[in-house]
Amino acid sequence: MTGTPSPGPTRPRRPRPDQPLRARWDPIAADTGAEKERPGGAIARFFRDFGWRAYAISLLGVLTVALLVFTIVDDGTSSEQQGATIDPRSRNLDVSKETTPIGVPSADIAAAALPAGALPAGGPFTKKGEQVFSVVRGTTDKIGTGDEVYTYTVEVEDGLNPTDFGGEQLYAQLVDATLANPKSWVGGDKVAFRRIDKGEPDLRISLSSADTSRDLCGYQVKLEASCFYPPQGRVVLNEARWVRGAIAFQGDGLAYRQYLINHEVGHGIGYEHHLACEQDGGLAPIMMQQTFGTANSEILALDPDVRANRTYTCRPNAWPYPDK
Repeated sequence: MTGTPSPGPTRPRRPRPDQPLRARWDPIAADTGAEKERPGGAIARFFRDFGWRAYAISLLGVLTVALLVFTIVDDGTSSEQQGATIDPRSRNLDVSKETTPIGVPSADIAAAALPAGALPAGGPFTKKGEQVFSVVRGTTDKIGTGDEVYTYTVEVEDGLNPTDFGGEQLYAQLVDATLANPKSWVGGDKVAFRRIDKGEPDLRISLSSADTSRDLCGYQVKLEASCFYPPQGRVVLNEARWVRGAIAFQGDGLAYRQYLINHEVGHGIGYEHHLACEQDGGLAPIMMQQTFGTANSEILALDPDVRANRTYTCRPNAWPYPDK
């Protein structure tokens, strides 16, 4: 045959022996000289290119953001802010459920840190009693107009010498008279008291020997102290202080005994926290630890976290409502 043969189907060119084989992303795509873009855009390409590492990077980013948010929201001050919001004048109506003494510091305090808290010279007192308390006979009607009525007994630890503290009846009479005074807690018209001598009282106002007071109140303060001991509902009045008083009261034993009753009963009705002198030259708050001094510089050793002006000094005060 002569002439030009008709063209047949075009075959793909095979690479020469010296050329490497090439593979397309899509082997079935048309031979157009350009690769077709897979759906999904740049994000999809990122995950295809990096595989499992892409998911790890994403998770790490989320965790980093979460950690930053948590750090900003809770920068270590949340607990301090919560503590700062506690009003030291507030009452804990569940104080009787506490298991540790109320009114004592949490850390050991050396006697040298509380020079004004030294026990004054004076009459004798019992160092070690029998750790058994006897109820002094006697009752009263309701004292005060408040709706919260606290029943109480007056008790004396066995083994105390009555001649040292004036005898059980005089002790009980002073407790009754102090709580019935309008300047005492009844003056706030919230609480009332009623003395009983049978059954289970809310408060046991107990004159205690020096060693028993330490056993109940703890040994943090290396001086004679009193407290409220919730597990027994016991208002612990240290006989050493009842007999000798405190330097801050300058020898006024009656005023100090009234202070001692009101302060420790205050813990018993829910005033857990101590207060500092708030006005230089003013009367000390009843919940200030006046046994150890009426100057803030003297009592801050007991509560170093209390915010107070160290230069303030108050006058001794035995009453919650002294202006009544």
